Amino acid sequence: MDNGATPARTAPAAVIVAIDGPSGTGKSSTSKAVATQLGLSYLDTGAQYRAMTWWMITNGVDVSDPAAIATAAGKPVLVSGTDPAAPTITVDGADASGPIRTQEVTSKVSAVSAVPEVRTVVTELQRSIAASAAKGIVVEGRDIGTTVLPDADLKIFLTASPEARAARRSGELKGKEATDVAATKDALVKRDAADSGRKTSPLAKAGDAVEVDTTDLTLQQVIECVVTLVEEKRAAR
Repeated sequence: MDNGATPARTAPAAVIVAIDGPSGTGKSSTSKAVATQLGLSYLDTGAQYRAMTWWMITNGVDVSDPAAIATAAGKPVLVSGTDPAAPTITVDGADASGPIRTQEVTSKVSAVSAVPEVRTVVTELQRSIAASAAKGIVVEGRDIGTTVLPDADLKIFLTASPEARAARRSGELKGKEATDVAATKDALVKRDAADSGRKTSPLAKAGDAVEVDTTDLTLQQVIECVVTLVEEKRAAR
C-alpha cells in the first residue's frame, strides 16, 4: 500500500563506460573530465601499452621482433592509478608517466601492442581494474568496447578528421618533441592503419557504440555530450 512516503534516494548506479577512438579525438581529456565530473575512476589503457613499450626499449628488447616481445611480455609490473585528477602509472615501482610520452615510445607502441601476448597481459590487467572500481569507471583506449569490456554499460567511439586530430596532437607536443602538423598527420594516419589492421583486438567501433564526431566541437561540448549519455544510462538502470 502506498503510504505517501518519499522513496529513499539511492546513490547513482556504478557504470562502466568504454571510450574508444584513434589519437587526437580528445579521448583522454574527455574521459578524465567526465570521470571527474561524475565521481568515477579513470583508466588510460594506452598508457599501459606505452609503459610496456618503454620497458621493452629500456631493457634492450628488440621491439622489431615479435617473438622477443612475446617472451618479455609477462616481466614488467604495471600499476595504474585511477584518480582522474591525477592518473599515475608505474613500471616495476618507477614512475613512468613522463618517459612513456616520448616520440620514441610513440613510434614503437603500435608494434609492441600488436603482439598477442602483450595484449593478453594488459587486457587481463584492465579487466581487473574495471571490476574493482566500486563507483564505476571510464576506460579509454582502442579496443575497450570490442574486446576488453564488451559488456560495458555505455560504449562511445570518438572520431575526428585527420586534419583536426593532427592539429590537436601537434599542439600537445612541446620543445624538441614538437613537429609540424603535416608530419603529425602522416604519423597519425600510419598509426591508424597499424592499429586498425592488426590481427589481435584491432581499433574498431563496437556495433552498439555511440559515435561522436568531435571535429567541429569544442572539448567542453564533447564532455557535455558524454556526461549526458552517461547520466541517461544511469537513469535507465
